This record gives sequence, C-alpha cells and structure tokens, in this order.
Amino acid sequence: MTEGQIIKALSGFYYVKSGQDTYACKGRGLFRKQKINPLVGDYVNFDITENNEGYVQEIKPRSNELTRPPIANLTQAIIVTSATAPDFSALLLDRFIALMEAKFIKTYIVVTKIDLATDEELEEIKKYQEIYKKIGYEIFLVSLNEVQELPEIKSLFKNETTVIAGQTGVGKSTLLNIIDPRLDLKTGEISVSLGRGKHTTRHVELIEINDGLVADTPGFSQLDLADIETSELTDAFVEMKELKSKCRFRGCLHDQEPHCAIKEAVKSGEINEFRYKHYLTFLHEIKSRKPRY
Repeated sequence: MTEGQIIKALSGFYYVKSGQDTYACKGRGLFRKQKINPLVGDYVNFDITENNEGYVQEIKPRSNELTRPPIANLTQAIIVTSATAPDFSALLLDRFIALMEAKFIKTYIVVTKIDLATDEELEEIKKYQEIYKKIGYEIFLVSLNEVQELPEIKSLFKNETTVIAGQTGVGKSTLLNIIDPRLDLKTGEISVSLGRGKHTTRHVELIEINDGLVADTPGFSQLDLADIETSELTDAFVEMKELKSKCRFRGCLHDQEPHCAIKEAVKSGEINEFRYKHYLTFLHEIKSRKPRY
C-alpha cells in the first residue's frame, strides 16, 4: 500500500496526494458500514489501480478534526476579523478562539482593514490587541492595501496545515491572494463553492501556500459549539485554564459556584471581564442545547 494525504473530497472521490502525484480514490465499502467518513487532511494508506486511480484502505489516527468545515489534522488556525465593515466583534473572535482551543489548534489573529477604521475604532482595536497579546495570542493589525505585516504572516504557513477562519467580508481570500498571487482564481473558485446555495455538504480543499497547506473556508459561518462540553469550555479560555485548579470545588463551572478562583480573578482584573462574559454566554448556550443521541 501507498501512504498519502487527502487534499480534496468531491463527488464521491478522495484526492490523495502522495509525493508529487495526486490520485482520485474511492473509499472502502467497509467505511460506510462502520460509519467512518474520510476527511480532507486525513493521512491514509491506499492501493493504486491499473488506471492510476485508487482505493483508500486505512485512515490513520487523527490529531484533531473539525465538523464544519469537515477537515482533520490541522496544526494551526489563523482567525481573520476586520476593524470595520463588518465591525470588529470580540464575541465572535472569542467564539472562533474557543472552537480552536477545544481542538488543541494553535491560533493566530489577524485584524484587517485598519486603514478604513476611524481613529476611535483603531484606538479600540489596539486596546484589544494588547489584551489578546497579554493572554498569549499573536495578533496582527493589517491594511490589505499597505501590507507591512504580511511577510511575518506569510512565514506562519511554512510546514503547517492551516485553517483560515472568519466571517464573510473580512478579507480572508484577499489576504491569501496577496500572500500568493497565483491563487487568485483558485481561491475565488473555492469561495464560491463553499458559500453558494443551501447545501450542507461543502467542498473543502487544501491548497499549497509557502511550503504549507491551507484550507480557505468562507463557509465557516455556523459557529455553534456542538463539539464542546461544559466541562471542556474552561480549557478553551487559556487564562482560565491556568487558574481552574485553584477553585475549591472540582468540576467548578465558574458560574454560580462559591469560592471560584476564576470569578475572583475577574474581580481583581487578572482576567478581563469581557472574556469572562463571553465564557458565560458560551456556557449557557452549551447547557441549553438539545441532548444528542
């Protein structure tokens, strides 16, 4: 058998890259019986047939996986938000961050369109920049017209498998096109295929950028926290994760419980109040969702 990685899934075929070649493969019938779904990003063993197609025979263990978009084995995420048009939202940013932290995916933040922001908006963004830096996140403020920070951002992609996450209109594809102009048509096609219509299955493809692989995901829009349990949410807020062991009660959710180290840290200013409020918003959302069977 030959080893490779699925870089695209489309119309019942899994396109597996092995070395410099890519093979259109079918999955084993056994996968369907066992309810195993090969994902883009999976490392697999496959057999090559006479017509240079193949059959995926084995899926190797995953380091992580996302449900929307369906992709596996990511090593990092770049969350793209904008200073304006659409307006910056710390709540939405924290939702993206929580999703990535829950999957143990290293996260970077890029804020675009700072050249279009008012002085007041820019001052507010810079306050958030300092807060997120203090928490431990690298955060880049960029203009997509004056790309002074892009060489540093471009270096992030090398030898990594990256997901680009962010709401529609923040400039994800524009950012990628500036970093690698050859992608202009390709990212446009990916954006259309991900964003059109009401299809629940979405075309995901890993594309090569700066010696790394990138999933451009304009369809990353339904940000429910379906894969996170209440007991896991604290770990998705890194500054809370470090303090949770100091809570008096094991399993403390840092909401109504007494003698909570997280709530004390909020009162003292060690944890930012807006981050804690976002945590509570997500906690109550997870608590109120319908049980899964």
